[in-house]
Amino acid sequence: MNGIEAIAIGTSAGGVQALLEVLPALPASLPVPVFVVVHIPADRSNVLAPLFASKCKIAVKEAEDKEAALPGVVYFAPSDYHLLVEANGDLALSSDEWVNFSRPSIDVLFETASDTYGERLLAVLMTGANDDGARGLAAVAAAGGHVIVENPVTASVRAMPDAGLKFCPTARIETLQGIVDQLKAIAIQ
Repeated sequence: MNGIEAIAIGTSAGGVQALLEVLPALPASLPVPVFVVVHIPADRSNVLAPLFASKCKIAVKEAEDKEAALPGVVYFAPSDYHLLVEANGDLALSSDEWVNFSRPSIDVLFETASDTYGERLLAVLMTGANDDGARGLAAVAAAGGHVIVENPVTASVRAMPDAGLKFCPTARIETLQGIVDQLKAIAIQ
């Protein structure tokens, strides 16, 4: 996976626990930005950025509209906003219609990041209870990007990984530790 310039991660049910195994393992020197969508109900405040900032070596923050995406930073989508990557690599937030019963939507992140980064994007779809992210994963693969799906057998909730593999059967299947290993390898590319 040489040449990766951005990582996009999507997860839902069981995702916070899965991310607690993945994100704290990332080195502060990771040379790419990491965009993360976790399905958070619109009526709840999003405490993910502060939670992960206290546990990670890499910088963590909630994404802001029109901010430049910097390497070595994890950007969480705010609750009730889609997180998009614009053509120039800046981040954008949108309150457009829900996609797959979700806002933020993993599909929206994957599709816009794929449009921007193409073959230089790594998309990771992890545990979750619906099929959000599956179509976006296929878009990443169609653009020549790299795709990883958490192993449905070991995922906390397998519906999302199963859907990802249905739409993108060529995706690499990894356990959480395998995902960590793949992401850490980017730091030494």
